[in-house]
Amino acid sequence: MSYDTQLLYSCKLMRYGVLLFLLGLLTGFLIPAMQNPRMGLSSHLEGTLNGMLLILFGLIWTKLNLSDNLLKWGYILSLFGTFTNWATTFLAGLWGAGSEMMPFAGGGQSGADWQEIIIKFGLITLSLAMVAVCG
Repeated sequence: MSYDTQLLYSCKLMRYGVLLFLLGLLTGFLIPAMQNPRMGLSSHLEGTLNGMLLILFGLIWTKLNLSDNLLKWGYILSLFGTFTNWATTFLAGLWGAGSEMMPFAGGGQSGADWQEIIIKFGLITLSLAMVAVCG
């Protein structure tokens, strides 16, 4: 991968990181309106922390010495994992669901079966994506 392409990915990661950080901050305003405010707090924290992670990835991206394929997949999976982490916990907070996969933040609340399936799918796939990126 050319340095210019790596630099482009680096800038995009930082921009997406700032966007996710902003989404995390805005989520903080919605916590009182959520069915499960504890899960809303988790979503707020996930958005801000994962936004910072993307910014960090953007800062080091041009220093990585990986194949083109690994850089492309790392970019895609890091975006997928971080945004899915925020979105899944956000939906769980809105729906009052997800305690099976996140017992502490879930507070014993469960949603409809289809909501629980969406949350489980999101959490499992984001976990695999982030392990692939960082592993």
